[in-house]
Amino acid sequence: MRALVVVDAQNEFSPQGLMPVPGHAEAVAAIERRVEEARAQGWPIAWIRHHNRPGNARRFLPGTWGAEFTPGFGPRPGAETEAEFVKEVFGAFTGTGVGDWLAAREVSEVLITGFLTHMCVSTTAREALMLDLRVAVDPEATASEPIERPGLGALSAEDARRAALLHLADMGVELTRLPSAPAGRTPAA
Repeated sequence: MRALVVVDAQNEFSPQGLMPVPGHAEAVAAIERRVEEARAQGWPIAWIRHHNRPGNARRFLPGTWGAEFTPGFGPRPGAETEAEFVKEVFGAFTGTGVGDWLAAREVSEVLITGFLTHMCVSTTAREALMLDLRVAVDPEATASEPIERPGLGALSAEDARRAALLHLADMGVELTRLPSAPAGRTPAA
């Protein structure tokens, strides 16, 4: 069985958040299409929410607007096939119980969407591979932020996203799009 894993689709990444991400609206629209697909197919949906530990940063603090799911996102009330998991690190499988939840539903394949491609999406995909799951990522349903580090240089948000997707594809992660996805960003080659 396949499951959808939605990583950190939270207000903090929106244009009004403390960590706005280029391409946010397009990624949210693609995530929404994937959620609709998963619900129509009866796939389990793991909704991952990031919370920073107190003192780490003022972003993603429990109880703040930025830590809330993007409007319209999150588990449907009463839906047995949807659950929320809170993480404090980059990977959705570390310390959350999501692996056990997926195993109890006999999930062998995960489709991962969300933010940030080069951090939490990538780490979650690698964790899933280590658990012997088949892993797919929808490139249109992810986005990154620009990266710059002294001595290493800089990557635009799009280059950071593409580099992460290239690394994941090289590790065996399938990059997949919905056929109805609008024209826009091109996939990692």
